[in-house]
Amino acid sequence: MNKFFSLLALAVLLSTASMAQSIVSFKSMGHDDEPIYGMIGATSFFLKISPLVEMKGSKLVLYIEPSQALIKDHSFVNIVINERPAYSARLTKDSIEKITIALTPEDLAADKFLKIQVKTLLTVSDDKCKDLDNPAMWVKVKENSYLSLVKTNGNFFSNVNISNCFESKRAIVYPVNPTLHDLKAVAWAYSRLKKTLNRDIKVYQEDLLPDSIKNYIMVGKWDNLQADKKAMISVKPQAPEGLLFLKKSLVTLDSAGKGKEATVPGEILFITGGDDPGYEKAITALGNMNILNSSFGEYLLISNAQNNFFKTIEENRTRLTLRQVGGAPNFMSGIGSLTNVYSFKNSDFSFTPKEVEIHFVANYSSLTPGDRGYFNIYLNGMLISSERLDATGKLNTSVTINRYQHHKYNTVEAEFRIYPSSGNCINSFTNFFAEVDVDKSYLESKNPFITNDLSFYQYPEAFNTGTTKIVVSKEYAKYAAAAMGEIIFELNNNINGNNFPEFAYSDNITLADLKKYNIVALLSQNDQLMDNFRYAPIKFNKKFRILNNENGSEVYRLSDSVSNGLAQIFYGPSNNAVLVITATGTEKEKAFTAASRSITEQLSTLSSNMCISDVNGNKYLFNINKSSENLEYFDTKNALTRFWETYNLYILLGLLVLILMSFLYVRSRVQKSQELFND
Repeated sequence: MNKFFSLLALAVLLSTASMAQSIVSFKSMGHDDEPIYGMIGATSFFLKISPLVEMKGSKLVLYIEPSQALIKDHSFVNIVINERPAYSARLTKDSIEKITIALTPEDLAADKFLKIQVKTLLTVSDDKCKDLDNPAMWVKVKENSYLSLVKTNGNFFSNVNISNCFESKRAIVYPVNPTLHDLKAVAWAYSRLKKTLNRDIKVYQEDLLPDSIKNYIMVGKWDNLQADKKAMISVKPQAPEGLLFLKKSLVTLDSAGKGKEATVPGEILFITGGDDPGYEKAITALGNMNILNSSFGEYLLISNAQNNFFKTIEENRTRLTLRQVGGAPNFMSGIGSLTNVYSFKNSDFSFTPKEVEIHFVANYSSLTPGDRGYFNIYLNGMLISSERLDATGKLNTSVTINRYQHHKYNTVEAEFRIYPSSGNCINSFTNFFAEVDVDKSYLESKNPFITNDLSFYQYPEAFNTGTTKIVVSKEYAKYAAAAMGEIIFELNNNINGNNFPEFAYSDNITLADLKKYNIVALLSQNDQLMDNFRYAPIKFNKKFRILNNENGSEVYRLSDSVSNGLAQIFYGPSNNAVLVITATGTEKEKAFTAASRSITEQLSTLSSNMCISDVNGNKYLFNINKSSENLEYFDTKNALTRFWETYNLYILLGLLVLILMSFLYVRSRVQKSQELFND
């Protein structure tokens, strides 16, 4: 009997050890405070759930902050999970209300996303008609809302496979002396992780990998893998095969260095090949989402891999439906303001658009006599179009925006605003409804934005046409791996990512290559290739300083001792796009990465072609050309030139005094001679 209870206790202990509670905040998943406006409002969250999570026992905790002006007894909040009602109640008296909902396996969709909808019905006064446009009608879903998830190792070996393993990866590891294939593999793995994760991705040389990281991607040709790594792989690729292999195991970690051991899942996804062609096939598969999303096993042997899912520009990159940019059908009902929000990027198009036509097609219920209805379009928070609704119930309208109105990243808001006739307000609340047709509504780029000088505003679209070649200095290759990942991600950060650059070392690049390809160059300052960029605004291999246009004061001075990333973009000799990035100081890897990230952010100017980023996240943008008076190369001046620039005012003043004294001396001599002559 005692033996039975001992075995039972051991089983309970092992079960408890294999399950752990994990707190994941909305903020960590990319969601800030989310406001919900209006009398009737809603917002949605789509949260990816790890295959290791046990839904039974997990919880959703929402913090709701209501407007202080609301009548809380007459205001309601409703939570819908996976299209099923989960919670409905009046708002409480609390300034921030906490709502806790126990989750079940039925709450998880088939695609392993947790879809959460928060719907509100708000009241400020006893007269609903007066509440229609009251700006005090809002609640906020706080960013510190969280999921309390039960993670279990019981599902680890059966549920985790290649298709769903990327969410748990924390780093990418490459060999000590990386080859071009290794760099390419790191770049594509980085891009794949960045599409999945909302956090920084670490890149490590193999001998510098911290012991605390147990979930990572390992790249390297089979012959270059260490013996202990080869022993983990049960399937050996033959030439010319590529291999993706997921090694799963339970590993023991010292919990936060406190001497308490914990058993956690450990995963290593190997990207390798029997030889260079096989390794290249594995990398190609890594860049193909169709292959990855359908790989439900622990290994994938690749005999043939092609990126054959390209589509033509005319089909996909000039006219984009709202569904293509993420819009979903949304049936709206009520009065007041009924809105839908859509987002798009310039890089979603095949080229940077000079003009964009925003076209909406929608159906709505007819208005009763005396009602007033409007359809408004907002771009990045500004009203750009307003049209009165009529009795047809059909909406078909367009507005064209120019390059000064849209940014690199844009938000379009479509609003139906309904004002019922006087005396008929109460009966109108459930009568009006509308829905935007996301398949017939579209965004269309009208003309390409063409300038004499290339700018970061046109990045990455400038690299969409033609073949791109990523070039790196051999001695800086190990510093540039993460930056290459940022570039690969951005070149394919659109609805139909299909930019697969070639990779090369800088000493293998010819003048013909600089004319034939779009170039992304990550170089050391002393790389000889720098001298071949004749059209570059700034010579990065020379010491320079940038001056203030107004007063000539020094804004920036190149220094080898400070870790900065420098980037510039310009047209090459064949109007091909060229991006050059270099790094200074001792933290070259961080400097390269900082520069590659800074040029992808929302920029406030159309003409910046030079970017300086430091490792602390600060960045500075400039518009520079070869003849700019605010650019000065200070290492090309001799001592006499520097002496003249320093003391020229004093020298000129001295010469002026000498001339004046000479004039006075000659004049006095002339006067004296004249006096002698008169005598």
